[in-house]
Amino acid sequence: MDPKVIEAARAAFGTAGARVRLGAVVHEGECLPEPIVGLPLAMLNRHGLVAGATGTGKTKTVQVLAEGLAAAGVPVFVADVKGDLSGIACPGEPSERIAERTRQTGVTWQARACDVELLSLSGAHGAQIRATVSSFGPLALGKVLGLNETQTSVLALVFKYCDDRGLPLLDLPDLRAVLQHLTGAGAAELAAYGGVSKASAGVLLREMTELEQQGGTRLFGEPELELHDLIRAAPDGRGLVSVLRLADVPDKPALWSTFMMWMLARLYYDLPEVGDADKPRLVFFFDEAHLLFRGASRAFLSEIEQVVRLIRSKGVGIFFVTQSPKDVPPEILGQLGCRVQHALRAFTADDEKALRAAARTFPRTPFYDIASTLTTLGTGEALTTVLTASGAPTPPFATRVVPPASRMGPLTDDELARLASTEQARRYATAIDRDSAREMLARRFEEREPPPRAGRDRPSAPPPAPRPARPAPDPLERVLRSPVARTVAHEVTRGLMGALFGSPRRRSAR
Repeated sequence: MDPKVIEAARAAFGTAGARVRLGAVVHEGECLPEPIVGLPLAMLNRHGLVAGATGTGKTKTVQVLAEGLAAAGVPVFVADVKGDLSGIACPGEPSERIAERTRQTGVTWQARACDVELLSLSGAHGAQIRATVSSFGPLALGKVLGLNETQTSVLALVFKYCDDRGLPLLDLPDLRAVLQHLTGAGAAELAAYGGVSKASAGVLLREMTELEQQGGTRLFGEPELELHDLIRAAPDGRGLVSVLRLADVPDKPALWSTFMMWMLARLYYDLPEVGDADKPRLVFFFDEAHLLFRGASRAFLSEIEQVVRLIRSKGVGIFFVTQSPKDVPPEILGQLGCRVQHALRAFTADDEKALRAAARTFPRTPFYDIASTLTTLGTGEALTTVLTASGAPTPPFATRVVPPASRMGPLTDDELARLASTEQARRYATAIDRDSAREMLARRFEEREPPPRAGRDRPSAPPPAPRPARPAPDPLERVLRSPVARTVAHEVTRGLMGALFGSPRRRSAR
């Protein structure tokens, strides 16, 4: 092997500092025995990209990175679109392929599982996660409903009205009640806002009905996802791996991709600043990232760019996982400090153009023909560049990725059932329907009606269901979850995720 390659690899990956191991440098078909290609922990809040054509090994690379981060005490969130990442909860099984890959890369392989919490948008495969309609915001909800910019602006007007009137929008029935009120008895109240036509309200109501028929009712309401459930460590100090199982909602990409973007916005506005830390507070893997950007409005893309640019100061790293770098807008791609690029295919003229564009985005290197290397990488190999301790990108090196220590396949139904019955899953299982916009508007209507005739007492409304008991949080969590902090967080998150008329005032207490 060329001694210059060995020297350059040692300069790039042989420096001191904690790293998440990825694999061994490959040059001219031969693996370099050392140093191991690794991603510096201190640089992982500078974000990254894992890309490559179908079947090139992206999922296993994500699994290896998640295992390494968890072992270093860093909590991980990962979206499991195809269902095979759930195997990270079980130790792997030795095989001839694993033995051959460990021999090639010069690493010691030991089967090991991660501490995993399963999350679910439907509640069928893990802890049911929810968001209130108010904190989701009109831009994000407009994307889920497939609204155009004009319709989204109408939705933003409705949100503004509710903020000014102190009407909490917690679930879809709340939003439906407000829309019906504003196109009926309350139409005059919108005179100062410009009004909502019955045609526009009809479009919103029809799209909401379709979302409800697809199971969207379960996603909006309370109890809302708590951040401390993502940023946790196991008893042995390893980071928790939160796996959002999406196999039950594969036909709703706009819904789950936007929901994950909402989670990032919440993390940004709820977490305190940490500056440059030795390791990230959380690393977030955004699988099938192209679905987030497909069909997104300029305003929504601008908000995504803002989150990606600023959230690193909160100690959160984001890895976008997709087939091609062109799936990620240039403004966001330029902010990703780590690249793990698996093989690309060039079967058409458009593929060839995308390949050349991807090759130009890598730092220059005398050791590889980037465009040629990207088409000849084998399964489980990737062209890798990371940031050094000084923040400078390393030259790209072809890397043969080490095999995961956990199972390379999905959990069985019995294993899923056991893992999905945790204390956290039970805590989020029961929805809470507290006093909100629907009930408040109903009381206003009753107050305008004449009193009931004697002998026909009006039945009293049932009291709101009590909140399930929660374990006592630590002092930082108590601050983050206090009514004041939650109110401020929701106000600012709404400002981020699409309040087109400025930051709203949220009057309801949690």
